[in-house]
Amino acid sequence: MDLDQIKKQITNITTSAELEKIRIELLGRHGLLNKLFADIENQPDPKAYGQLLNQQKKEIEKLIKDKQSSFKPDNQVPLSKKRGLPAVAPKMAFGHLAKVGHLHPITITERQINEIFRNLGFSLYDGPEIETDEFCFQRLNVPRNHPAREMQDSIYIHEPEYLLRTQTSSIEARLLAQEKPPFKAAFPGRTYRNEKVTKSNHFIFHQYQGVAIDKNITLKDAIGTFNTLFEELYGNNVHARYRCKYYPEVEPGMGFDLECFSCHGVGCSICKGAGWIEMGGAGIIHPKVLTMAGIDPKIWRGFAFALGLDRWVMAKFNITDIRTLLGGNLAYKPNVL
Repeated sequence: MDLDQIKKQITNITTSAELEKIRIELLGRHGLLNKLFADIENQPDPKAYGQLLNQQKKEIEKLIKDKQSSFKPDNQVPLSKKRGLPAVAPKMAFGHLAKVGHLHPITITERQINEIFRNLGFSLYDGPEIETDEFCFQRLNVPRNHPAREMQDSIYIHEPEYLLRTQTSSIEARLLAQEKPPFKAAFPGRTYRNEKVTKSNHFIFHQYQGVAIDKNITLKDAIGTFNTLFEELYGNNVHARYRCKYYPEVEPGMGFDLECFSCHGVGCSICKGAGWIEMGGAGIIHPKVLTMAGIDPKIWRGFAFALGLDRWVMAKFNITDIRTLLGGNLAYKPNVL
């Protein structure tokens, strides 16, 4: 890969549209970098090759970010003109343009976590919300008669084959089936379960899933990743803990908790008196899951994780009732800016 030529190409770009095109060509799912990473096992020194690619990827990401920040608004076509809409200015308030809205707390947190994982070398993926039984359960080591299905009261579109995904692990299952290791990917998404709505649970909720596959991955890599995530999002003084927990798709598995942001460990209705809030689960991917995806577990290992994104949002913005996130009450304006 000729990095000097790429630098020259990015430098000569004059519009955001051109920059986005080159970003996709270089860093996209089917871009040049991912193709080079896919060839890592064929290199004489895979470790040095991978380190070089990671360094080049970071340089390209910085070049693109710096170039984007250099564009002035005049270089971009207003959204109203793109869609043929009248450009209506917001009403004036005390001599200033009136504020017309803000990003949702879930969107803000999701974008921050996206950036953290990008900096850790993860690519971002997405998947369907209407899922098949195969990818939602079977490829995750949960066959039709598995008792773990009783833990997820599923909402079916057409029983027993099609349902609203109960977990973003379904994206992991599709990714494992499509991509060749090594790779690291993260994927936020909305999920659905027939749950009773309370202050800390909802039948519509959001998860943030991730997976990393390589030859020498251990549980230490997963814990290091989560420590970084906790500190980047909540600061160095965050209190978190890890404990053993069973999940069918990983072995060993663990849950990770955050000290309750509402009661600070004393015990309240948010944490159900425990003083801790479960923020997600993770573990080393089960050999059966890798085998079903056509990946040899004797060569490759990986860790997978799922975050309860809504709870990460609540902890970040001190929101004490999950129902306010999806309640649709326009009068509700959390202090998020």
